[in-house]
Amino acid sequence: MLRRRAPEEDDAVLIDMASLESGSGSSYGSTAHASEVPSALGAVASMAGKQQVAPSRVGSSAKPPIDFVLVWEEDLRNQESPAQDKTHTHKFWRETFLESLRLAGLNMDQHDVQDETTAVHFILLRAPWAVLCYYAEDLRLKLPLQELPNQASNWSATLLEWLGIPNILLEQVPDTPPEYYSCQFKASKLQWFLGSDNQDTFFTSTKRHQILFEILAKTRYGHKKKGLFGIDQLLAEGVFRAAFPLHDGPFSAVPENSQALGLTQRQVLFQHWARWGKWNKYQPLDHVRQYFGEKVALYFAWLGFYTGWLLPAAVVGTVVFLVGCFLVFSDIPTQELCHSSDGLDMCPLCSDCSFWPLSSACTLAQAGRLFDHGGTVFFSLFMALWAVLLLEYWKRKNATLAYRWDCSDYEDIEERPRPQFAARAPTTALNPVTGEDEPYFPEKRRVHRMLAGSVVLLMMVAVVIMCLVSIILYRAIMAVIVSKSDNAFLSAWAPRIASLTGSVVNLIFIVILSKVYVVLAQVLTRWEMHRTQTAFEDAFTLKVFVFQFVNFYASPVYIAFFKGRFVGYPGNYHTLFGVRNEECAAGGCLIELAQELLVIMVGKQIINNVQEIFVPRLKGCWQKLYSRRRKAGVGAHPAPWEADYDLLPCEGLFHEYLEMVLQFGFVTIFVAACPLAPLFALLNNWVEIRLDARKFVCEYRRPVAERAQDIGIWFHILAGLTHLAVISNAFLLAFSSDFLPRAYYRWTRAPDLRGFLNFTLARAPPAFAAAHNRTCRYRAFRDDDGHYSQTYWTLLAIRLAFVIIFEALLGATGAKDDQLPSSESGPSSLGS
Repeated sequence: MLRRRAPEEDDAVLIDMASLESGSGSSYGSTAHASEVPSALGAVASMAGKQQVAPSRVGSSAKPPIDFVLVWEEDLRNQESPAQDKTHTHKFWRETFLESLRLAGLNMDQHDVQDETTAVHFILLRAPWAVLCYYAEDLRLKLPLQELPNQASNWSATLLEWLGIPNILLEQVPDTPPEYYSCQFKASKLQWFLGSDNQDTFFTSTKRHQILFEILAKTRYGHKKKGLFGIDQLLAEGVFRAAFPLHDGPFSAVPENSQALGLTQRQVLFQHWARWGKWNKYQPLDHVRQYFGEKVALYFAWLGFYTGWLLPAAVVGTVVFLVGCFLVFSDIPTQELCHSSDGLDMCPLCSDCSFWPLSSACTLAQAGRLFDHGGTVFFSLFMALWAVLLLEYWKRKNATLAYRWDCSDYEDIEERPRPQFAARAPTTALNPVTGEDEPYFPEKRRVHRMLAGSVVLLMMVAVVIMCLVSIILYRAIMAVIVSKSDNAFLSAWAPRIASLTGSVVNLIFIVILSKVYVVLAQVLTRWEMHRTQTAFEDAFTLKVFVFQFVNFYASPVYIAFFKGRFVGYPGNYHTLFGVRNEECAAGGCLIELAQELLVIMVGKQIINNVQEIFVPRLKGCWQKLYSRRRKAGVGAHPAPWEADYDLLPCEGLFHEYLEMVLQFGFVTIFVAACPLAPLFALLNNWVEIRLDARKFVCEYRRPVAERAQDIGIWFHILAGLTHLAVISNAFLLAFSSDFLPRAYYRWTRAPDLRGFLNFTLARAPPAFAAAHNRTCRYRAFRDDDGHYSQTYWTLLAIRLAFVIIFEALLGATGAKDDQLPSSESGPSSLGS
């Protein structure tokens, strides 16, 4: 079924404008000579005209709206010779590209704005009726056949209405988009489609943008085998500065008491969604979908759904934390530690360090008690069950939205090959689903490329591990240096100071390595030749997430499961590169893990929010200042395309999803160490929803509307994190928490836990005591010779049994349900 693609000439245009009457199917990256274009457009116009219900509207001479804007800037100053050569090359590519667009049937207008040094050229693209009809059929766009009543529903709103309780989350948003029966567009069946009697409104703005972007993405300006095609490559080369569809007007707010009729879609979204005062209202997802497309709407639906589910988790976590606050003052082992005599000396933290009294760690022990108590076990069980149910109910929510928005079969039937794939694929093959000939890249070659990319990924992971080892060494060395201080406070807090500064250094490493790897992952994913945009984004997402997972979670995993496990005992300490291994402080490693989580999770959220609030504003101010200099003396009111050019380019949804998924991991995987994590996540997400909404409505150029049927591979990543969270919390409670040793001591020795502190401390071996002429204690279940005691092995069996029971209880609950229910259910969310 494979066919070698014939070589093509450089003077061919990328768009195959074959007559629709010939039934030649799709133009997946195929080429046709320019001479074929006018006749093809004539055939399309003739066929579309014959099918019109109202012929008077077919002949409308109204000028089509502006569908897309291309921008380039020209430096009017003299340049050096190499730069001039590059300018000539860009000019040739640009002229070739624009001529190909004319041959494809697009109408163009040019507007120029210039000052003494720079000229900004705007190319305004319009698609005639014939081009729209041809590409609507070629792209298999779905268009409405019959209007349906809006089926949006929310169980919480329905319940509150039935109970007669006012719903403060509910708000009536004007111009609710209707729902339709729809099917793929056919020019020969034009009269059956809703609104076919009006050329001006038949194709919505988002459909027109999709058609124009498809043309721009496939149009050549050189030999396509060299990658000289598509607007994306031209933007990367700097031939054009920007390419974007226009917003449908300004977003200017209107007074609350004014009549809302007559607002544009953008103004409706700003008035009822993108304002900070709407933080407690449901998101108008149908309006978001109508203006930005299904992909953006599904992101905000997921973000609102996840935020709504964080509310009960935050309430329970806060209650558990408050319980820990009360237990600090009534916990007998903590009181024993704080009131221990100065004669209870602890062994030195390093070879040159001095002995230290256990009572000096009172504050750390009290802080550790805030997180390490019986309520933590309940909260871990609750959060594991919470994560499983969250994903199950999201599947129902996603299925409901995909059905209502008519995108359930998008990936299987509607999605076309990427233009970059179509241009570089060496062969063609028959698609068994659509029955059409499509570009094809051998799976064996793709697997080889993916394996090569995996090697690069492993190398980057190794770099992260090297950074982690350096952080470990830094903590150990810093603890030794600070412990030698003459200041008693610094000496007592040496491990905590080393840990805190190490967390900050680790956060800096995380941010730097993340920036580097994202660029590398983009290059590798393009090289792997994925057929569709969905497959491309899924592969890119998986690469980046695996790296980010190691990058962000390596340090917490080390603290939770490895730190303090390989210390040894006095007289026989283990070392790493000659430096003694770290051990947990008197309060235990759980308090240090909580500190690490707060520094990384909350610190990352603060950094992201500062970037998202101030960086776009600073860029916008610079852009406006630059545009004011350029427009000096031109006019007070810029044209719509100039106003939109002053906005920031839309950066997509990848970083938004990544931020939320990493947050989900912190909330679930290490929640036993920090019950307040859901509360911090909830507060951040309440800000994040309106911050992201404001960026899309007010600060970004309008993105091309993209279709999608789900949130992609992010759901599978979330499912993997959920299963990992069950395992992580089981081991965290069993091996890092004092819950099981306390329970064992309570059952076998003293119900009130008196003497538990002495139970957890071992005595230094006689040889070590004789060498230092004094005895000391250290935290371990060992005998006087340094060997593990019988209590250690008994506790180990109890710990392993606890892990098995914990995973068995939650593993049964988390069994996957392959059937996706089509009804909406689950807790209400700000995204419903």
